[in-house]
Amino acid sequence: MDLLQAIALALMQGITEFLPVSSSAHLILLPQMVENWPDQGLAFDVAVHVGTLSAVLIYFRHELTEMAMDWTQSMKTRQQTMNSRLAWAVLFGTIPVGMAGLLFKDFIELNLRSPAVIALATIIFGLLLWWADVAGKRNRDEYTITVLDVIVIGCAQAIALIPGTSRSGATMTAGLLLGLTREAAARFSFLLSIPVILLSGALVTFDLIREGSPVEWSLMIIGTVLAGVTAYLCIHFFLKLLERIGMLPFVIYRLIMGAVLFYTFGFTP
Repeated sequence: MDLLQAIALALMQGITEFLPVSSSAHLILLPQMVENWPDQGLAFDVAVHVGTLSAVLIYFRHELTEMAMDWTQSMKTRQQTMNSRLAWAVLFGTIPVGMAGLLFKDFIELNLRSPAVIALATIIFGLLLWWADVAGKRNRDEYTITVLDVIVIGCAQAIALIPGTSRSGATMTAGLLLGLTREAAARFSFLLSIPVILLSGALVTFDLIREGSPVEWSLMIIGTVLAGVTAYLCIHFFLKLLERIGMLPFVIYRLIMGAVLFYTFGFTP
């Protein structure tokens, strides 16, 4: 992998990680669509995910501090606050994807990383996102999330292990269908991404160590920094513009992307 590919993939990861368009699909497809670009490998995937994780931690640092303090206090007093309930929701919402990842990781890697699967998932879950945005009541914030909400959103996040689905897209879709506002659905999705990125990064790092793959540290650092800065800016502007523009631009992008994939790789849906 050369410097140009590292920069392009880092920017792609930073832009798409928190948007409802599937970052994993973009990272899989970009090397396949550009001539002479090799697969970037596990080490670079870890590096750019560290960058996006840093972005969400920094952006939500105040909320995370309050959540951590209230959660710790709730463990002592058994009394819950809005922040401690939100912290528990994030922790319990991670269980389904953690279990699904452990059970189906090898199957997904071997069978579901094809352009055909990505194209279908991109279109189908794009249409579901549009329906949720239109049909949802959008009258609740993230602090009103219930146990049932956590189960539904957590299972949606597990389904998003299918490349092309989009983790953020699936969790926002579920949140909107459950009555969350667009911003609340997005904010909870971003908070929910923190343990998921940590878990997936740890799993990939374990695979990397086990395989003994060589690491190009200069490209890793460039990828981490670029992905982190881009992801931070993306979160900031996405939350500012979301209530104004809605989900339709991302739905249109997904439909176009799915159609392009069907055309480019020579198969029909």
